[in-house]
Amino acid sequence: MVDTIDELRARAAIFHRRVQAREPEALARLRALPELRDAATPEVKRRHCLNVIAREFGFSHWRHAKQVLEGDAAVEDFGTLLNPRACHGFVNHWFAQHDEAREAHALHGGYLLPYKRHFVVVTREYVVALGLDPDDPDWGRMGHDWARPLDPAARRRLYSRLIAARPRERVA
Repeated sequence: MVDTIDELRARAAIFHRRVQAREPEALARLRALPELRDAATPEVKRRHCLNVIAREFGFSHWRHAKQVLEGDAAVEDFGTLLNPRACHGFVNHWFAQHDEAREAHALHGGYLLPYKRHFVVVTREYVVALGLDPDDPDWGRMGHDWARPLDPAARRRLYSRLIAARPRERVA
């Protein structure tokens, strides 16, 4: 299994090569960073590419991505990775507090996911649209709670599967 941080670093390295080659699509993606938006010919460092990749996966910046993906217990904002466009059409139960979401999850079942600083209880169909197997044993190991998993290693494995499912750029 590929480590999620290593996978994102590899994607940033590929992206960095594309930026260095001055590929228009890569330069356009780079302009998503506020600090480079107006720069005519920015001096691009690897950290810029890490930040672009992190943002494209739903995190504020690289450090935020690392904190979330490594399971830092102090994280309050989980980003938007678990709510891709493919899942926007689902009707889910949303909660401001984890305790409320956990209570609803205990009553109705499903899968408890974080979204930024909020929580959502979703169905099997949502998990499939997310790109994960709802019958993966790691869900049970986590207690079906992504935000406060019983087994953090299970969540890391699911993050790895989720990120690996996204197509990777071809090396130029």
